[in-house]
Amino acid sequence: MSIYDEVEIEDLEFEADEQMFFFPCPCGDRFQVSLFDLTQGEDIATCPSCSLRLKIVFETEDLDPHKDEVAAMGQEVRAC
Repeated sequence: MSIYDEVEIEDLEFEADEQMFFFPCPCGDRFQVSLFDLTQGEDIATCPSCSLRLKIVFETEDLDPHKDEVAAMGQEVRAC
């Protein structure tokens, strides 16, 4: 599997209502990966419009603030 780039999780945009992380893709769309996938150890974000893939660099504890944000909305982390 070919990886376009590696990005720190702090550089991704998190949308709590969708429970998704996003990062701009050179094609004009956005790479995306779900909070659930990251909690399951997945570290690859994909772009829905092209074949590029992005490796997300993170530690498990980096996800805690995002899990807390989802919980504050009265939701549980869910598979997307």
